[in-house]
Amino acid sequence: MKRFTRAATLAALMFSAPAWAQKIAVLSVEEALLTSNAAESFREELKKEFSDDEKQLVELEKQARELRDKLQKNAGLSSEEDLKQMRLQFQKAFAEFQRRGQGLQQQRAEREQAFIAEMRPRLDKAIRELIEKDQFDIVITKQATVYAADSVDLTERVTELLNKQ
Repeated sequence: MKRFTRAATLAALMFSAPAWAQKIAVLSVEEALLTSNAAESFREELKKEFSDDEKQLVELEKQARELRDKLQKNAGLSSEEDLKQMRLQFQKAFAEFQRRGQGLQQQRAEREQAFIAEMRPRLDKAIRELIEKDQFDIVITKQATVYAADSVDLTERVTELLNKQ
């Protein structure tokens, strides 16, 4: 019985929302941020910043693959000592590839988090500006909606405001 009561209460609240909310909008904060000019510039900056590291990582991957292929081809032809040496070389190359790859991933993630933290005040200002200007009662995350007409989607407008700042 409790379960039915909660569901009924939730449904009543959901269906009565339009009665007390005059203006409702949806917004994808992530999409607004990622499609902004600042995000495009940031992606270009990251690409330049990490290009040498990525080239080195690709080279390490190539070396590890070559060692693996060599090991597989010579598995039955080489002495046990040679195979052991090849396995050791492969393990070292693969471990270095993984270590550098994880380090690069972590550095990128840290830079992305710093970018988001830097952009957050600008993003909040743009959202607040739209809410106050158009006097929205409710702004729902776009990802939580099943359907929303384009006319109630603020994402593009937030991106435009970010680009003007």
